Amino acid sequence: MKIADITLPPVVLPTINHTENKFPASDLPFYRQLGRTDLTVSCLGLGGGGGISSEDTLYAFDQGINYFFYSSDLHHYIYSSMSDALRQLCGRSSSVREKVVLATVTYIKSPEMALAALMDQFVELGIDYIDVLFWGWIGVNDGQALQDCLQLSSDLRGANSVYQRTMEKMFGTSERLKKMGAVRYIGASFHDINLARQWLHSPLLDVVMVRHNLAHRSAQSQILKQINAQDPQTPGIVTFKSTGSHSGVLWDTPAGLPAGCWRPSVPDLYRYSLSQNYVDVCLTGLRSREEINLAIAGVQKGKLTPAQLDYLNLYGDLHRNKLKVQEISPERLLYST
Repeated sequence: MKIADITLPPVVLPTINHTENKFPASDLPFYRQLGRTDLTVSCLGLGGGGGISSEDTLYAFDQGINYFFYSSDLHHYIYSSMSDALRQLCGRSSSVREKVVLATVTYIKSPEMALAALMDQFVELGIDYIDVLFWGWIGVNDGQALQDCLQLSSDLRGANSVYQRTMEKMFGTSERLKKMGAVRYIGASFHDINLARQWLHSPLLDVVMVRHNLAHRSAQSQILKQINAQDPQTPGIVTFKSTGSHSGVLWDTPAGLPAGCWRPSVPDLYRYSLSQNYVDVCLTGLRSREEINLAIAGVQKGKLTPAQLDYLNLYGDLHRNKLKVQEISPERLLYST
């Protein structure tokens, strides 16, 4: 039996009644182009790391979020709770597929395993194509492995690629697969900022994903400030880990912060990353409809002010014990209203 003959079980989910959400004009636009790709993405991306349900994933889409991140081989049990929704949004019979940006990741950093990872995702989600395929968790010792994997870029991405023809043989031909290819764009998720900087301008890499939050700001100086706004070949930039650090979750108050000082909420932490120049998507691990609503409302407030950004930088330094509150000028502290 061919893989193309496999019939996925029917998905019983609420019918999508998606409307084009209109967001007020702001200095923090909700939709933007993902770097040099032709993808229009919501600035908030939704990953399955928080164990969000399929029903709430569909709710996020109905509210305007269109960038979804899915892991097929690390923490897959947690991510799989959103898989029914992704089958409905991105499967071969979907009527809204072109409105969705599906980003998937494999943490198996081996060119020989790329086809197996792709097959797993095509079978599980019943899809025609992936918008962005990420090589995941690129750490300090993964330079050669990433180089080997990225040599596959021309074979993996776009129409008429080697992998498109392979997918057609296995899953059958479709108009979407013919038009888009099996993988439209290639990304890498970096846990080493030096490697991210080395590959930032590579033609083999379309989207760069880096850790960024108010306690870990190296991406600002080593990645975002290296981008030339006039360069049409700038890759898309996605941030992750906006709310957590090895020093703990960032909404917990750092030791010594005076009473009454502003304590950022989770939506504030997303807004912090999105207030940086050239960040296209802040990847979130939202868990419920309430968190979705709060995150969107946070974006609609617009960019943080320079004074707010300065304060949150201090807050992050306090969180990592890089600074003592006694060393901070009182006028740089902001208080809750």
